[in-house]
Amino acid sequence: MARAIVITSGKGGVGKTTVTANVGRALAMRGKKTVLIEGDVGLNNLDVVLGVEDRVVFDAGEVVTGRATIAQTLIPVCDKLCLLPATTHSVEILTSDVFVTLTEALKKEFEYVLIDSPAGIEEGFYRSVKGADEALLVCTPHLTSIRDGYKAARFMGSFGIENIGLIVNRVRSEHVLDGSSFRPEEISESMHLPLLGVLPEDDEVNTYGLCELDKMRYAFGLIASNVDKGERKIYDVLSETKGIKNKLKRWLS
Repeated sequence: MARAIVITSGKGGVGKTTVTANVGRALAMRGKKTVLIEGDVGLNNLDVVLGVEDRVVFDAGEVVTGRATIAQTLIPVCDKLCLLPATTHSVEILTSDVFVTLTEALKKEFEYVLIDSPAGIEEGFYRSVKGADEALLVCTPHLTSIRDGYKAARFMGSFGIENIGLIVNRVRSEHVLDGSSFRPEEISESMHLPLLGVLPEDDEVNTYGLCELDKMRYAFGLIASNVDKGERKIYDVLSETKGIKNKLKRWLS
């Protein structure tokens, strides 16, 4: 049975779109037919993160108005991964009910439908959540992000979404080690959400959308496995601090 998963956050700037793109690719690499939907209609960047912005011909709004079919609109990203783009012209056309209709149509063709939701709990959030069956909530180890994420999770519960997994992004191993940052397990416990993924902070991730670093692809691969198989294999950010070389490097810094 196809699964529609909204990827959202309570606060902007936590890397939600990057998570959507990379989890989608990781699922596709597992052989799962996956489509990404741009739910942030007004400020859409998913096509840019995926590197396919120059290939957008039609968008979701033109599917709704009958000027294009879904098949014509879908952009292949890689094997088993596609994007349904949305442009700023689609803002008024893509109502919540229309978005649900699009999602249901895609569920007939794909195994996973990942919806990149705008941050916060405004109209775009409601539109994205209404078309989903479950959710992945992205936050960072900062109090404001955790607090806003908790509020977003409560709102999703009012929409009937009970299956909500937590992804903690931009975790710095040295901050976890010295106690200056919340540990992902602490965040999971305080938000009453199961921890499905931890992603280390890395400057290259902020520059490039699809992460090519081995540790990042591994971390996203674990998240995809957890989502797909219901496992709880979490990337160990403290692995970067272990060993004599890492300890020496940390001491010198």
